[in-house]
Amino acid sequence: MIFETAETTMWWLVQLYTGRAGYQRGVKAEGLSASPPVIDCSGWTGLLLTKAMQAENRASGHAVFGAADMQSVQTWSDRIIHEIESRTGFILEGREITAISLPRCATIGLKMGEPAWASNHPRPRGITHIVQVVRRPEDDAPFVSEAFGDSVSPGISLTPLRERLALSQPYLRAGEMWAVDPFRLASNN
Repeated sequence: MIFETAETTMWWLVQLYTGRAGYQRGVKAEGLSASPPVIDCSGWTGLLLTKAMQAENRASGHAVFGAADMQSVQTWSDRIIHEIESRTGFILEGREITAISLPRCATIGLKMGEPAWASNHPRPRGITHIVQVVRRPEDDAPFVSEAFGDSVSPGISLTPLRERLALSQPYLRAGEMWAVDPFRLASNN
């Protein structure tokens, strides 16, 4: 099932904030109201998914996605993956993840090392980063949107899916990448 309104909403947000919002660990959606705007990876993914679910509910005139579904993506990267997996029973791991096997708008968690900041919070699978697959409405092309901070490219970025998967090969080969389908949450309602 294609959730056109949800996908269009995510694309609109990506267009609004890509290259215009910086990265700051621990900052969620409220950081986009700051000057300059900032957000972390789980805040960005949670915002994309929540706004998409709300838009789909409005467009359909009923609760396609429940309040608990939206609340389940308002957390840290590892918990978002865990919540969606436990609610839908679906997950892809490592080499199972390809451009063809991924759900249309997959949410992907990665274990990117073992940073000191993660030591105070046990993380299932060691997931420390999360990204969201979005679709360009005019041609249905898949991209990965993420909030990430480093000295070269801090902030929200957009990368073609195949390019992002190519960059992720070390994580795929090591089994340190997981993909879930947030839109399967709709089947629970």
